[in-house]
Amino acid sequence: MKKLIALFMLSGILMFPVTTKAQDADAQDTAAVETTEVVEAAPTEPAIVDDEVMAEEQGFHQIIKEKFIEGDPTYMSPVLICLILGLAVALERIVTLNLSTTNTKKLLSKVEAALEQGGIEAAKDVTKNTKGPVASIFTQGLMRYTEGIEMVEKSIIAYGSVEMGRLEKGLVWISLFISLAPMLGFMGTVIGMIGAFDAIEAAGDISPSLVAGGIKIALLTTVAGLIVAIILQLFYNYLVSKIDSLVNDMEDASISLVDILVKHKLSK
Repeated sequence: MKKLIALFMLSGILMFPVTTKAQDADAQDTAAVETTEVVEAAPTEPAIVDDEVMAEEQGFHQIIKEKFIEGDPTYMSPVLICLILGLAVALERIVTLNLSTTNTKKLLSKVEAALEQGGIEAAKDVTKNTKGPVASIFTQGLMRYTEGIEMVEKSIIAYGSVEMGRLEKGLVWISLFISLAPMLGFMGTVIGMIGAFDAIEAAGDISPSLVAGGIKIALLTTVAGLIVAIILQLFYNYLVSKIDSLVNDMEDASISLVDILVKHKLSK
């Protein structure tokens, strides 16, 4: 019985939109007939077109496509390539840095408990089984424990520089695309302006429509380059702040590890 009721409800839901659409279609046909009659009655009145409605119907994607074509794909394509490559590097860095984030307090507590229960080897096992640059630095420091605390500190500092270089990997490419995109846009603008002046010279007369059209097309490449640079700059600043946060955690955790090792050595 419940299945039968559900089937009837589903049929009603499916039939309601169809009925509504049919009513809407009838209403649209009636309105079209009335509009036709009005137009036939007063053929001298000009038709009014709402530009805002037409712009909304185009959609953002269509507008971008049209502007890309107007700006000449020959000069807009390099700017688009800069955006694609820059976003690819930025997204890869974001994923890598988020995976490199480690709960340093939890790791330090595990290392301290392992030192108390199983010694240096147990602490090494904990750090080796933990992912992230902080755990790698801890492993290098623990490997030098038998050579003294000073060697532990030197090892942590040296390997910390290596891990910092790995975290900053790829930022130079994003910085390159940030600088390159506006340059390519300006180059397209200059070339477009040269083409516009060549057209003026060939025509032998300065036509406002000719000059305005050429300048408009030329400036689109500059706008595209600036937009790409702004987008990539936001990602670049986020990555720099993320790296700074990770480096600060590495430094604080390294100092805490040295303190734990000194305490462990004195307790023997």
